[in-house]
Amino acid sequence: MKRIEFTVIDGNSGSYYALLGWLGTFAAAALGATWYMEHNGHYVTGMSNQIVWGTPHVFAVFLIVAASGALNVASISSVFGRVMYKPLARLSGLLALALLSGGLMVLVLDLGRPDRLIVAMTTYNFKSIFAWNIYLYNGFFVVVGIYLWMMFERRMNRHTRVAGLIAFIWRLALTTGTGSIFGFLVARQAYDAAIMAPMFIIMSFSFGLAIFLLVLMASCKWTERPLGDALIAKLKNLLGVFVAAVLYFATVQHLTNLYAPEHHGIEAFILRDGGIYTGLFWIGQIIIGGLLPLALLYHPATGKNRTMIGLAAAMIIVGGMAQVYVIIIGGQAFPLLIFPGFEVTSSFYDGVVASYTPSLPEVVLGLGGVAMALLMVAVAVKVLPFLAVSLADSDIDPHYVAPPAPEPEQPGDDKAEEGDEAAETA
Repeated sequence: MKRIEFTVIDGNSGSYYALLGWLGTFAAAALGATWYMEHNGHYVTGMSNQIVWGTPHVFAVFLIVAASGALNVASISSVFGRVMYKPLARLSGLLALALLSGGLMVLVLDLGRPDRLIVAMTTYNFKSIFAWNIYLYNGFFVVVGIYLWMMFERRMNRHTRVAGLIAFIWRLALTTGTGSIFGFLVARQAYDAAIMAPMFIIMSFSFGLAIFLLVLMASCKWTERPLGDALIAKLKNLLGVFVAAVLYFATVQHLTNLYAPEHHGIEAFILRDGGIYTGLFWIGQIIIGGLLPLALLYHPATGKNRTMIGLAAAMIIVGGMAQVYVIIIGGQAFPLLIFPGFEVTSSFYDGVVASYTPSLPEVVLGLGGVAMALLMVAVAVKVLPFLAVSLADSDIDPHYVAPPAPEPEQPGDDKAEEGDEAAETA
């Protein structure tokens, strides 16, 4: 394996500035949507007393979960010693920080009173999983920042493995904390499950790697940097394993709930009677986000086509958004089971499925978080050398074998071929 060189991108083309302009427009629109919701009150959104976590929370949780998974590529190189992934470690760490920043931006701006964040930062209730997550999110920035410093500073490279191991453990704790937010909520029938924590971990692997693969392919294509087929093949095969694991955990979760009579109501709601939530589960999560990407990634024809691989990664992201939407919104829409075994009716929507329709400001705020994350990546690769000069197989694959050189033609070959053609004509 050759010595890896990293450089910044030129970033002087009109396409680059157009990309920054589009991303900046979405980020500015998100700030405008925030001002609109804060100025008029949250009644202008689709949220209510029944649905208190809306579409912005779907984007925020998705980005936070994906941030942990985006760091997986760096962990493979540092913790598990796979040298082929080493040229990708810097971009992996950058994308992880950017996605977490975008997710937390959406989360903070959707609080209703962003200034109340000061109270959350100064007064802690350690019985709340939300208080734990404040430490996990802030610690992730510190740990990954130090990890990147170890990679950039040549004299600190010897500590990269230790820093990578700490970052690996921390990101598992972060995703466990995010999944436990739902697993600890015993009042909601759709949550209240220990499997939420490991399921969110494998979801992070799938979503984060899908985003990383798209960013890697786009950055190499737009900057005209070589990207080898062997690396793409390894990443897409790993992505397929994660997608299959997400389907497995989702199956186990629903089969376990079907076994317990107390969860029969929520399972019938999600799997059969939930309307939009049932459609998002089967079509969005299972088919678009699971089965079709697996077919594209492992089919002999499409599995070698980079366009199809990129399409599969995009479908995984869409399916992941649908999965998080069903978990967060669908879980709140199903009525609370206050008195098990009894039918409860009142003027306070007891026993009634809550209605929710995402509003434009909510969607714009969520898209603004995505745009902010990508904007951070686009600016960072111009300022610091995050991208390797070459990711060709011959440069990064330790098992690369050069194809044999063509044999030189012998002087008499042309005459022999002419003779053979004459004989065939005769």
